[in-house]
Amino acid sequence: MPYYDLKCADCEQEFNAKASMDERSAQAIRCPACGSFRLETVFRKVNVVKSRGDLPGSCPVDGGGCSGGCCGLAR
Repeated sequence: MPYYDLKCADCEQEFNAKASMDERSAQAIRCPACGSFRLETVFRKVNVVKSRGDLPGSCPVDGGGCSGGCCGLAR
């Protein structure tokens, strides 16, 4: 089951809830502070970490150099 970052539209309490996708779509999750079902999704920033394989010079196409394709750098 996924976790959802939610905010109550009535009391503005933010919380994290573990619920099934069916519970979320049926609006069956309650605010733990006031019991309301009127919830909004809170969107947070996501950090992306690249692996060493994503660095320039590690292109699998030409064995280490950039061919203007997979690593995104044109010669």
